[in-house]
Amino acid sequence: MPRFFAGVDELRPLLGQEVAVSPWISVEQARIQHFADAIEDPQWIHVDVERARKESPYGVPIAHGFLTLSLLSHLSALAFEIGGCRMKINYGLNRVRFPQAVPAGGRIRARFTLKGLTIVEDAVQLLWAVTVELEGAPKPALFAEWLIRVYPA
Repeated sequence: MPRFFAGVDELRPLLGQEVAVSPWISVEQARIQHFADAIEDPQWIHVDVERARKESPYGVPIAHGFLTLSLLSHLSALAFEIGGCRMKINYGLNRVRFPQAVPAGGRIRARFTLKGLTIVEDAVQLLWAVTVELEGAPKPALFAEWLIRVYPA
């Protein structure tokens, strides 16, 4: 169940703190294949199970880094909800790193720390430090500084 905030004002006291953690989700080969098809990136390390088993240092196909990044919207929806807004938009990223590959069948979750909350025109801009963990791995699969703009209802 996502953590619910009635509005952006409920986030202000949480500035600098971890606000929410998503549940674990599985990154299966079918999801990786669909993503490869959608972005027209059929690199063997992602989609060729037999070749990855034989030639990849991971022994299995791995998710595209951009697939892990694109799952941030889904992971955030699983972790928290902000009420009292008419829309939220992805405004961009300040920094993205992929320290650990996500193998097919691996499970990931995201931790969201609120680093900034700024009034911008008719919106509130939230700066999230997001760490995507890979279950059982010593390093995160992804770290990003993610900007979201929330427009009040």
